[in-house]
Amino acid sequence: MFKDVIVPVIGGLGIFMLGLLFMEEGIQALAVNKMRAILAKFAGSPIKGLLAGTLITGIIQSSTAMTVMTVGLVNAGVLALKPAISVVMGANIGTTLTNSLIALPLGVYGLLVAGLSALVYVFSKKEKVCNIALAVLGFAIIFYGLSLMTGGLKPLKGIPEVMSVIQGLSADSILGVLMCVVTAAIITALIHSSSATIGIVMGLGASGVLDWQTCLAFSLGADLGTTITSFIASLNLSRNAKRTAYAHISFNFIGVAVMLPLFPVGLWLVQSLLGDPGVMKVIDGVEMYPLVPLAVGVYSTAFNIFNTVLLFPFTGWFERILSKIGHHAVEDKEDYSQPRFLDPSKQHNPALAVPAVESEINRYLGATGLFLATARGLPNAPEDGAEHYTATDILSRDIRQYTAGMFGDHLPYHKTDLVASLIEEADFAASLGNTLYQLARRIERVEFSQAGRKLVDEMLDQISDAMDAITGDAQDRAPVAANVPAQLVLRHRNMLTHHANSKSKRFHRKATGCSFISA
Repeated sequence: MFKDVIVPVIGGLGIFMLGLLFMEEGIQALAVNKMRAILAKFAGSPIKGLLAGTLITGIIQSSTAMTVMTVGLVNAGVLALKPAISVVMGANIGTTLTNSLIALPLGVYGLLVAGLSALVYVFSKKEKVCNIALAVLGFAIIFYGLSLMTGGLKPLKGIPEVMSVIQGLSADSILGVLMCVVTAAIITALIHSSSATIGIVMGLGASGVLDWQTCLAFSLGADLGTTITSFIASLNLSRNAKRTAYAHISFNFIGVAVMLPLFPVGLWLVQSLLGDPGVMKVIDGVEMYPLVPLAVGVYSTAFNIFNTVLLFPFTGWFERILSKIGHHAVEDKEDYSQPRFLDPSKQHNPALAVPAVESEINRYLGATGLFLATARGLPNAPEDGAEHYTATDILSRDIRQYTAGMFGDHLPYHKTDLVASLIEEADFAASLGNTLYQLARRIERVEFSQAGRKLVDEMLDQISDAMDAITGDAQDRAPVAANVPAQLVLRHRNMLTHHANSKSKRFHRKATGCSFISA
């Protein structure tokens, strides 16, 4: 039982989810900021929003990132509510590409591709190549993890106690379909990944533990549960940002409600298109149901397309209804995924761009400083640390991209040197922000003794003092002027970055020892 079931199932699930994470991180590092700029530029109408949402989500392979971007753009006033609603519809279609990809019968061949990609990632010195290799590595180990999971789940068919529990979740009636939908929605809401739920269901179906009809019902629930991400992302944002999240929830709930009575029709269409997914085949000496993963991927895609076709004509109606929902603007909090000071029209004017970058870096440091509130458990801590980190990471990328774009042949040497020092400071700030996030996560997960908690609090006090020394009071410290001699600017930068880096490294060393002083 341990060797044949527990090890491959847990190991396969872990590898599968790690693959999703690697693929998402690699693709987003390559394209997320460019895709957000494209979204802000082209999603000006419902039709364009639908197309942009589908295309961009298909490229970055993350409906979560797409939803966060859309909510952020609405919160910043860049995107209106009506086209944002259609963007969310398109994101529902685009994210099903992942489900279709993981249904491909690549199996253990993914391990070979993963090995080659890992070698490229380890030995390459170019960031772009590393990001591509990371995305391919993630894509490849998804299939290997799914193959391990499928093999480990197969012996469950021979355990009567397990099968009796699983048979209680059967899509043989409308009530049974509803139970499957609710169960899958809860699982997806807990793990924040519809793709992970779909992968588990595909493994159960391919091994014959779940019948294919039940697998399709579970895929409906996965689409329902994924709406929790957009809801969490919008909690502290503007009314229109909240309405965008409510639109996402409304679409999926309405779509599932419509599909429940039409579920038998969906089963018939899948059988007509693919044949009977319940037919067993022997592959490499192992009994499998290879059409079940494909059926799940096709059904999930068809559901989201059908849902969009059904609801898209009512986009204006949704806008009018949702416009009446939301709390007062005084309760809104700042969205750190959007730059406040970086104006593209001033990017090539150092006299204006340099102070703007300084102000944005100060704002970024203030945002990452909120992770200290998370570590202390204070009321002003971000509601969701992971979402806050995603927002600050996007802001950091914007700062570095904007600063790099300030270079040009028109700049004299001393101003080129100044821009280089700004890039260095942005890099140090990004490193510090990442360290503070990892620290907050570590402290949140560990239960400390009284003595250990005291030591942690003292350490947090030191870091707070260091952060105050770096940022100071934004109103009292004027941004660096573009005409300051380069030597003075470099000295200013080196003092700040050296102080920040040494503190963050010392802090990180202490943080890595937190588990040794826990209760």
